[in-house]
Amino acid sequence: MNSKKLFKWSDAKLYLLVISILVVIIAFYQPIIAIISALVLGYLIFYSIKSVSEKNKDFIKHIENLTDEFDSATKHAIFNMPFPLVLIDELGTVKWYNTPFLEMMVEDEILNERLYELIPTINMDEVLKKDKDHPLNIRYGDKFFKVYPNFVETKKNNTNTRTIMLYWVDNTDYVLLDDFNKNEKTIVGLVYVDNYDDVKNSTLDINRPLVLAEIDKKINTYFSKYNGIVRKYENDKYLIVINNESLEDIEAKKFDLLDHMRELNVGNTIPITLSIGMSSVGDTLQESYENAKAAIDIALGRGGDQAVLKTGSTFEFFGGKSKAMEKRNKVKARVIGYALRQLIDQTDSVFVMGHKNPDMDSLGSGIGILRAIENRSKKGYLVLSGENPSIKNLLDRLKKEQPELVEKFITPEEAADLINKDSLMVLVDNHKPSFTEAPELLEVVDKVVVIDHHRRGAEFIKDPVLIYLEPYASSTSELVTEVLTYMSDNTNLTKVEAEALLAGITVDTKNFTFQTGVRTFEAASQLKRAGADTAIVKKLFRDDINTFVNKAEVIRTAKLVFDTIAIGRLEEEMEDSILIAAQAANELLNINNVEASFVLALVDSRIHISGRSIGNVSVQLILEKLGGGGHLTSAGTQLSGVTMDEAEKLLIENIEKYLKEGEKA
Repeated sequence: MNSKKLFKWSDAKLYLLVISILVVIIAFYQPIIAIISALVLGYLIFYSIKSVSEKNKDFIKHIENLTDEFDSATKHAIFNMPFPLVLIDELGTVKWYNTPFLEMMVEDEILNERLYELIPTINMDEVLKKDKDHPLNIRYGDKFFKVYPNFVETKKNNTNTRTIMLYWVDNTDYVLLDDFNKNEKTIVGLVYVDNYDDVKNSTLDINRPLVLAEIDKKINTYFSKYNGIVRKYENDKYLIVINNESLEDIEAKKFDLLDHMRELNVGNTIPITLSIGMSSVGDTLQESYENAKAAIDIALGRGGDQAVLKTGSTFEFFGGKSKAMEKRNKVKARVIGYALRQLIDQTDSVFVMGHKNPDMDSLGSGIGILRAIENRSKKGYLVLSGENPSIKNLLDRLKKEQPELVEKFITPEEAADLINKDSLMVLVDNHKPSFTEAPELLEVVDKVVVIDHHRRGAEFIKDPVLIYLEPYASSTSELVTEVLTYMSDNTNLTKVEAEALLAGITVDTKNFTFQTGVRTFEAASQLKRAGADTAIVKKLFRDDINTFVNKAEVIRTAKLVFDTIAIGRLEEEMEDSILIAAQAANELLNINNVEASFVLALVDSRIHISGRSIGNVSVQLILEKLGGGGHLTSAGTQLSGVTMDEAEKLLIENIEKYLKEGEKA
């Protein structure tokens, strides 16, 4: 250490310099006195240097003693630290530990062992990424710790290395208290009997009291088993209050009340199905109830016979593997028809919009709504980005036989110039904003009507003024046909318009073989009376030779997985890839023992998947996990950022998961 940095005698130099000058002056007058003065000056200089040197030595010794005391205090503090401390290197090897750390460990010999082998819950990658302000939460045995890392740079053999000090703070009491608080959080749920009136009316009078009493008993017994409270506030509606721990147990069992109720047979002639809505989020009872209400609305919109659980900003779905029961009563169709007529009358312009890459059902139902608008003498427009192979034949026929209708087809850009907040938007064959032809148009209008037959998904139009969502229906064209009959005494459908609606029904029912009920045939008969020709409708589905050949190639190269699931691939991207995928998926269902089929195709650098089923497998539940949607027998999705092989692997994994859940149920 440089002593000059401690005590400097530079201040004394000035005085000594002055004395030296005086000695020189005296030497001119009194040499003897000057010599004596010079000797005294020399002594003073010697004494000053010696004094400063001694003071520096004393100070250095003081610092060294203080350092030794500090080192001793530090070592004492580390060795006697009240909480566990361990030193490891970057590979996780234990280099040193204190007594509390050894006492918390199960093993006795831990020196030079890998810490992540002693404590499997530790991840070294996470340790190296953390800093002292962001501790790790580690569980070891029955205790919980907050582990604070501190990195010390060391140099060994001319190599810079890091020693990691891990401070372990026992956090068990807080974690247990937090878990207790979460487990005891009050959850409000809703349970509706989907088909209460149908069950009641179809049951013999002698058995009816027993059936209705058994429904109450089944629901009360089930939730009582989980220490829940059940209050019936309408004949078919129940309010449930349970804690979060019980909800997690019910969730783990996939809401098996749905299966128990469906299997109930005490004189009822049709299965009893429930819709359940619950939410694990909500700080107050009011919020919990509102979230449960939103969840059960989705369950009902998806056709019932399922539970919907809101978790954060997303929804989880359970059940929904059975077909939606057809509703014989047309009261709702009449109410919707009357309400839609009023909404159209209250606006100057109405815009109709289907989904991206529209099919016959989307276009046909849109044309039906245009007819309803025309009947009310209002301006109507159908938003259409352009034609695709699925609708090309129908568009060609419209251009030839009813060009004035085609003039009402406008692009999203043209619609953006015409639409305003007072306009009415009618969405057909879709209820997801991101799937529409032009999602930005929804931001402009205040009033949106939804008419759809797909099971409701988590994504939905915000605050629609009117919803007609019926998963039991074969197609949106069927719903629109019914609504038209109630909007006016005469539908005024032209022959081409009737055939467009009939084509929509035909494509979604696969020629009246799937998802076809009594009301489907009634709607078809109304369209026949309006002049629809089934022979012409069939011609609308004819393909060119290339489409036919490519579809045949997909079928030829298809493979079976899990014995009953067919998977095909269209390897090359084509203009009509989506059409080929959909038609090939339909054709694969004609193979013996095939319950469901999926076809993958490349569309705009994304992987499109079409799923079809004969009804025993819900392709909607499978593809919903991949971000898609649809209904029980027909669904689709598109995946971005994956190859065809990766998409197929994801699909097979979700099919396997679905089948395993079915076995457990």
